[in-house]
Amino acid sequence: MFPPVAGGSACAVKVPRLQAALDAVLPGARLEVTPLPGCPDLSLALLNADFPQEQLPPDSVQRAMDNPLYWVFCWASGQVLANHVLAYPEQVAGRRVLDFGCGSGVVAIAAARAGAAEVVACDNDPLALAASRCNAALNGVELTLADDFDAVAGDLDLILVADVLYDRGNLPWLRRFAQRAPRVLLADSRVKDFDYPPYRQVGRYASCTVPDLDEAAEFRDVRLYLCA
Repeated sequence: MFPPVAGGSACAVKVPRLQAALDAVLPGARLEVTPLPGCPDLSLALLNADFPQEQLPPDSVQRAMDNPLYWVFCWASGQVLANHVLAYPEQVAGRRVLDFGCGSGVVAIAAARAGAAEVVACDNDPLALAASRCNAALNGVELTLADDFDAVAGDLDLILVADVLYDRGNLPWLRRFAQRAPRVLLADSRVKDFDYPPYRQVGRYASCTVPDLDEAAEFRDVRLYLCA
């Protein structure tokens, strides 16, 4: 389904459903299989790094804002959490794990590569689930896909969460995660006044979104929190 990635460089990939969705929002953009600088063993089908070639007209900017394609990026916090999972595979090995708001699927894929017994990639965006399925195949792993957190049956050993607190309205989810699983790992670069016991900071890393959005330094400063 996917071409190999050679020499650590991006290469074009054709996934008709995802490319059609991208064309509808950003005509002229394409998906490229891109190695991740923060997780060199993983590659994802992401927005081509050289898009756009010129400034987007206002209507295109508005269309992108009205139809956010979160799955065409690997966000900074997602890279940090995926790298953490790969660096400490004992935290997921043999466990049932859920990646909440999976987007491109990068964290779920890292958990599968680290030996999780099952990884549930959960997102309410059907395109994100399609992207996660394609990216899982690209990286040689399988994921269970879910579009409703409350509909996931059975016990969970660990919930992984990255890049969901861009909207502070999502903060109540922190309690729900803690109630659902004995351990939660959360990566975030948005909430700098984070104070939500029993979550505690266990790491701090510099990262960036891929392709690079030239974000402000504050959004490249990723904190890792554990609830256990």
